[in-house]
Amino acid sequence: MSLEQHLSNEQLTAIAAEYGTPVYVYNADKITAQYQQLTTAFAGQQVRFFYACKALTNPHILRHVHSMGAGIDCSSINEVKLALYAGAQPGNILYTSNGIAFDEIAEAVNLGVHVNIDSLSNLEKFGARFGNSYPVGLRLRPNIMAGGNLKISTGHDKSKFGIPVDQVQQVLALVQQYNIRVNCLHIHTGSEIKDVDIFVQGIEVLFDIVPMFQHLQYIDLGGGFKVAYRKGEQVTDINELAAKVGAAFANHPNPNGQPLEVWFEPGKYMVSECGYFLASVNVLKETAAATFVGINTGFNHLIRPMFYDSYHYIKNISNPDGEPKQYAVVGNICETDTFAWDRKLNEVREGDLLLFYNAGAYGFEMSSNFNSRYKPAEVMVKDGAVTLIRRRDTFEDLLRNVEPL
Repeated sequence: MSLEQHLSNEQLTAIAAEYGTPVYVYNADKITAQYQQLTTAFAGQQVRFFYACKALTNPHILRHVHSMGAGIDCSSINEVKLALYAGAQPGNILYTSNGIAFDEIAEAVNLGVHVNIDSLSNLEKFGARFGNSYPVGLRLRPNIMAGGNLKISTGHDKSKFGIPVDQVQQVLALVQQYNIRVNCLHIHTGSEIKDVDIFVQGIEVLFDIVPMFQHLQYIDLGGGFKVAYRKGEQVTDINELAAKVGAAFANHPNPNGQPLEVWFEPGKYMVSECGYFLASVNVLKETAAATFVGINTGFNHLIRPMFYDSYHYIKNISNPDGEPKQYAVVGNICETDTFAWDRKLNEVREGDLLLFYNAGAYGFEMSSNFNSRYKPAEVMVKDGAVTLIRRRDTFEDLLRNVEPL
């Protein structure tokens, strides 16, 4: 877990005092540093990065990412519209979705963005509607098991994602029937991939298929780079990845004679470590099993620990010199919402401020109004300047789309 480009306890305490808790805080400078790590590692290669915005879609974050030169990878048509709203040009937006009505794909085409198709059914509909008038990519399922756990593994042989590679002959039949211009082959094997050879395996799968398509310009290897949630945890070695990807493409030139541009879709890698989540301690409850620290949030605001059994490093920034003790950190929702069990923290008191690290990816983005609780505010810090980028919900927001009684 890196603390480079980190925000200080004093900065975070001041933000909590001004905007209340719970609150999400994003350090834009850390996002910039992560992107620069990628571009530096891959310097000299024909590689392009599209930020997988499903991790965090606040338009202020999208605008910052776009300002660095990165593209935006979208998983829904509304994410496409948010990227456009944030100022991204259609040519810098990539749209890949699954299980969706064809109307959504048609809308993406009308907006002029890059499109990847995920099923034979929608590929046939695309061919019937657009023929060769609009280039399109194909998301393939490489039948590779990878990722931090099954819920975030997307390339194995039981995954719903992508067209299975063993159906490539059916793909080619549709391409020929409708004269479809396939310009991209896409795979994504999962999230939190530590072994860079997983990406090389995917490349090898694609190189068997590349000669079958005459109009290829791009190979999209997806994302899933691992970041550290615990101190000392293994992460994706981006420099090693760049070296192995470069070597693989050097040894397998495009048989069509045109150089292939490689695309990646980093999401968590870009924003996980930029994010902090601050919550206040409501109550302490002593029991035989544990000392429970009840905080003013729950899985309605940060669902990852309950949904993925994910670990978030937690720190008591109100009492950094307190004697370390063991606690169970729990939320205020009417379900079990344990953030941490048997976790050592500096002595916790009611009213203290707890800080969750690595909260930038899939934190606010997966939040809800469960128990009719308000969604928290979002704050961005850039070059030392603090900006509110989403206000906290009010009661009126709970009634916003409700028809009057």
